[in-house]
Amino acid sequence: MSGMQVKTADTSTVDPVIVEIIRNGLFAVTEEMKTNLMRTAYNLIIYEALDFTVGLFTKEGDTVSIGLGLPMFIRGMSETVKSKIRHFGYENIHPGDILVTNDAYTTGSHLNHFTFTMPVFHNNALIGFTCCMAHWLDVGGSLGQITTDIFSEGIQIPIVKYRSAGKVNQDLVDIIAMNVRMPERALGDLRAQITAITTGERRFLELVQRYGNDAVQASILQIMDQSEAVARQNTLSIPDGTYEAESFMDDDGLEVGKRIPIRVKVIVKGDEMTVDLSDVSKQVKGFYNSGFTTGIACAQVAYKCLTTPTEYPVNDGSFRPLKVIMPMGTVISAERPYPMRVWMTFPMTVIDTIFKALAPAIPHRSIAGHHADLVFPNIHGISPEDGRLFIVGIGPLGGGWGAKSREDGVSVTVCINDGDTHNSPTEQLEAKYPVLVESYKIREDSAGAGEFRGGLGAEMVVQALSPFSVTTRIDRMHCKPWGLDGGGEAAGNGIAIRRKTGWETDLPNAKIFNVRLERGDAYKMLSGGGGGFGNPFKRDALKVAEDVREGYVSRAAAEKLYGVILGDDLLLNASETESLRSQGLD
Repeated sequence: MSGMQVKTADTSTVDPVIVEIIRNGLFAVTEEMKTNLMRTAYNLIIYEALDFTVGLFTKEGDTVSIGLGLPMFIRGMSETVKSKIRHFGYENIHPGDILVTNDAYTTGSHLNHFTFTMPVFHNNALIGFTCCMAHWLDVGGSLGQITTDIFSEGIQIPIVKYRSAGKVNQDLVDIIAMNVRMPERALGDLRAQITAITTGERRFLELVQRYGNDAVQASILQIMDQSEAVARQNTLSIPDGTYEAESFMDDDGLEVGKRIPIRVKVIVKGDEMTVDLSDVSKQVKGFYNSGFTTGIACAQVAYKCLTTPTEYPVNDGSFRPLKVIMPMGTVISAERPYPMRVWMTFPMTVIDTIFKALAPAIPHRSIAGHHADLVFPNIHGISPEDGRLFIVGIGPLGGGWGAKSREDGVSVTVCINDGDTHNSPTEQLEAKYPVLVESYKIREDSAGAGEFRGGLGAEMVVQALSPFSVTTRIDRMHCKPWGLDGGGEAAGNGIAIRRKTGWETDLPNAKIFNVRLERGDAYKMLSGGGGGFGNPFKRDALKVAEDVREGYVSRAAAEKLYGVILGDDLLLNASETESLRSQGLD
């Protein structure tokens, strides 16, 4: 269950104008933290892909404001702050301290996510925390292989002090440097995260010094109360009842073809919602598990989308009406030593399945299934320019989102859990690494058909200019994005390899590990589309014709799936279309 804010100040006396100034000030603080991290980070995955989140937290560890970033960090960051408080105790947290961990079972994600937290003191009293969780490109461990336990995934840092009363723990820095392949980059990203949290401390204190700590703390409580009120009001608009849905993942990378069930139950009663994740699959042998904080985040992301999508800053007040039931030992609440490296993939489909469960109750606020994967290859090799190891993740590719009851799905957009992340700019990739992006384009016929069609996926072909190895962990190749209310399913995600003999496309799934490409070889990434909504024969025929002209839908698919006939000039043949559709609608 999401943490409850303990009220320590009278909110009734706060000037509402001050509350709004503080609201925007808190949001501005976390956005500046975000900007400074991007400006000082060393790796593309942070400063271009934006694989990180920053935040402000109360002295109890509840979320006050999160810089727009990865939605799935929404619970992990707060629980990590709370774990650090429990570990040290308030009596052992002092001004100038910086607390750090990358423990996967605390953050809920993988070891690549180093999380730095700084206490904020005003007049010698603790008034809150700043925090930054960011993805380090390499944390040691095996490279390019599937892992079967946490120990093979890299260095594990328990909850310790990176800095104590202003003094850096150099022993810790030396341990980290010895356990990663590119220490100058890892330590560069470390310093960037310190920049982010010290920025947050400075700017938050400026708010406190200008308006007074009592006013700031009382405003925070009132903002949370307002978010709670909105969430409860919008929960009331969902009919009471118990709603269930099921979906599947392709496999865990080890037992190829063995589908993994995702079953959810949503109970709505008055202004409260319970998300029961008890029947989600047990933890798996392959590295697709995540920790319990991610399981809670699945429910929170779905709940926020449904009840408070435009409430900012993101704070824990929004989740007071939400209860999450989830036993330990599932793929979204894994226990040590189960592997966690690809922690984010399965939760995307958990969120989709929550929407699927609620579709009969709130069809006008639901969405069909989306591509639900990063579609993100990792490559590594030796640079021909300087003879040094390079490691880079290219993506996320972006794919199709599901259609709504009155709206087409968006195309080539990052998956729901990835929020504000970006793809890798072609110019940056080609300038820094021995790759040539041959093509990056819309994937025709990837969208699910419907009265409102799903969004389209993408296709990206990358050629090796010198030998390197490529690894992908892509799911939902076979378990495709579903449609709603008669809408069709979309194309799944995929991968193909091109060698001198041609394209290899007969792979059993979309997961490949350490496949070596020689100069001139290439790989092709394919992101899936979004499912359709409603009967495709009810789609505006002129829109179908336009989709054909734009290259979104083939002429053959227009006829077969939508009942639309086009002339040689790709203009609508209205009479033949009406005749064909009348047969299909009978």
